[in-house]
Amino acid sequence: MSILNGNRVDSSIIGTAVTSLRVAQVLKPREVWMAVAGGWSKTWTYFEDAWHEGNVPIMGPRTHAAWLCSVVFDGARAFEGVSPDLDLHCARVNDSAKKLYLKPLISTERWIELAREGIKRFDQGTALYIRPMYWAENEGPWVQAHDPESTRWCLSIYEAPMRPPKGFSVTLSPFRRPTVETMPVDSKAGCLYPNNARSLFEAQARGFDNAVVCDMVGNVAELATSNIFMARDGVVFTPVPNGTFLAGITRQRVIGLLRDNGVTVIEKTLTYKDFETADEIFSTGNYSKVVPVTRINERKLEFGPLYTKARELYWAFAHSSPKP
Repeated sequence: MSILNGNRVDSSIIGTAVTSLRVAQVLKPREVWMAVAGGWSKTWTYFEDAWHEGNVPIMGPRTHAAWLCSVVFDGARAFEGVSPDLDLHCARVNDSAKKLYLKPLISTERWIELAREGIKRFDQGTALYIRPMYWAENEGPWVQAHDPESTRWCLSIYEAPMRPPKGFSVTLSPFRRPTVETMPVDSKAGCLYPNNARSLFEAQARGFDNAVVCDMVGNVAELATSNIFMARDGVVFTPVPNGTFLAGITRQRVIGLLRDNGVTVIEKTLTYKDFETADEIFSTGNYSKVVPVTRINERKLEFGPLYTKARELYWAFAHSSPKP
């Protein structure tokens, strides 16, 4: 252990972080050491026409997005030498920008080109998170509304190990998903995520890993972190998109793969009770792809055959995708 500013810091973390802190050229010394202590994984960010290593600063205290959340992003994955649906994630960030009245300055093709450049800066096969972003720098005449002409952007890529599919526990969240009339739920907008975080904190305080979040009338929408599926009697069910959650790219991919392989998948209105009595429950999302739920409340669940099929089909699809 080493002592840094009065705090104990693991020497291995410092050693790893220091090797990647060429960002020191743009950060003040204290900011550099804060980044080291934070233990950021290896990161490369394309910002202002150049690649920068480390957790480079992109906003200031007057930046509109920093205090009024005029920011959208998307997240693709690279792992095991593949990056499935990279094009769809790059296209969606531009769609999200339009929905928050930001200007999508970068073409989908350019996002893809930059992502491929960035991936090559890491060891082959490293699991990465690929995050294109847009945000507003300046306020407009009414302050709350940003100036679309001040839109800025970056692409950040960093090491993020894939979570092993060990399974996780869920419970019902007391918090609800908003409707499209009240929040931009049809986009990947940063302003949506604090509510997801509330659901996670509340569930974890009760001993659960994740939370099932309902819409405003009490039907299941999704998990706090990803889309949700259940199976009963050999049929897979998932909540029908109803304007309260984003029907994810991985979700849609898994639905298509299952249907193409003879599995009936039904999108419909589902209650929490439906999930409590399901044979299987699993989630889909970009960060962890396809992962099983192994406990709902106090009821344990096994790794089921339909979850297993969904994960196997997705991995086969991913490895048939063009290499990044």
